[in-house]
Amino acid sequence: METDLGLAADASPAEAITRIDRFVCDIKESQFGDGLHIYGQGQCGAEETAGLLAALNGQRVAAGPSGSPYRGRSDVMPTGRNLYTTDPRAVPSRAAFAQGVKLAEELVRRHLQDHGDYPRGLVVDLWGSATMRTAGEEFAMALHLAGLAPRWDEGSDRVSGFEITPLALLRRPRIDVTLRVSGLFRDVFPGLAQMFEAATGSLAAREESPEDNPYLARAPRVFGPKPGQYGLGMADALDDYSDEARKAAGEAWLKGSEWAISASGVSTQNREGLEARLTAADAFVHVQDLAETDVLLAVDYAAHEAGFAAAVARLGGTAPALYHLDATNPDAPRARTLAEEIARTVRARAANPKWADGMMRHGFRGAAEVTATLDNLAAYAHLTRNVPPHLFDLYHDATLGRHDLLAFMARENPAALAALRARFDALRESGLWLTRRNSIAASFGGTDD
Repeated sequence: METDLGLAADASPAEAITRIDRFVCDIKESQFGDGLHIYGQGQCGAEETAGLLAALNGQRVAAGPSGSPYRGRSDVMPTGRNLYTTDPRAVPSRAAFAQGVKLAEELVRRHLQDHGDYPRGLVVDLWGSATMRTAGEEFAMALHLAGLAPRWDEGSDRVSGFEITPLALLRRPRIDVTLRVSGLFRDVFPGLAQMFEAATGSLAAREESPEDNPYLARAPRVFGPKPGQYGLGMADALDDYSDEARKAAGEAWLKGSEWAISASGVSTQNREGLEARLTAADAFVHVQDLAETDVLLAVDYAAHEAGFAAAVARLGGTAPALYHLDATNPDAPRARTLAEEIARTVRARAANPKWADGMMRHGFRGAAEVTATLDNLAAYAHLTRNVPPHLFDLYHDATLGRHDLLAFMARENPAALAALRARFDALRESGLWLTRRNSIAASFGGTDD
């Protein structure tokens, strides 16, 4: 567990006990789905079925807003309606900005705790889907970190501009923020990218010291994929665990992020500008707002978060601090290192026999989910080179070490079982997993050095 928490060998007993207690509480309070969601079942099952049948019959499906019930959006219920997204001109909302301030302060607190100073340069990973669900909490966090705030029209609550928070009220230096936006964010919320660039331009004109205001040095600070393109395109590099494949993954992250978006909304290829921002950054953060997912349920998390580490390594830079900001509980957001978040997820969900029991109720798809979790854990190990072997030991025990799960996978999805075994083999052969457990090594017909 000390490895999971990154505890130094000379850590005091008081520090160790406090951090271990908090980590154990995090695991105890963690939640995961009991099996998979089945369309047409659950709280709004009848409405979902009716909406699907109406669509198949060529009939009108009633419209309804998108959003997350976890953010108090009771208006998104019932599900099964024809979704429309939020008004991009009303993002971030007042409530989202208040929550964004809370997220920013939690992130700053954690970085100060870990490093004794404010972040020198911070890259914020923004997704369009999350922005729709939260009405812009993640973007609001970025604004507050820089010492900015939205300005709203009183009549409509639409965002009409920005305000600069004086340093006397901010009570800390402005954090040098770079936004990496997804293709969906770029297309749905173009005004937010433009506003951030315009705001940083205004910050550059302030009469403040460089120590308090890094924006005095003008540079593009919003980057994303080429117009018309989406995703990072690193899938081929995630199955090959060689150093060359890791470099290729890092290059894919850079290639998928090298277009700078100006205050006028024009996207321009600027690889040099992106590299300058990344090599100057000492921290990266991704915010997770959905309680029903985690870092091992989709490869996109690894591609974006661990892919950033591979991109910095591709440039020859020093490994930055990687933070995963858990915002699933709006009242108590929790900033963890990515390594801590991966360890928490393995111990709380992936290695928990109750999760596998739930997957065994879903036949072919459940078996595929068991294999996908290992695939995603392996992607983090490949891209960050920082997943300890005991986490793979735990997942091995929870999967190949369970006779009933093996029988289930062999019966329902033998291809998934073969892929699971092949993934463990590939991890051992690449050196990403060197087990110290003789029983596990013996199951592969040998021992690890």
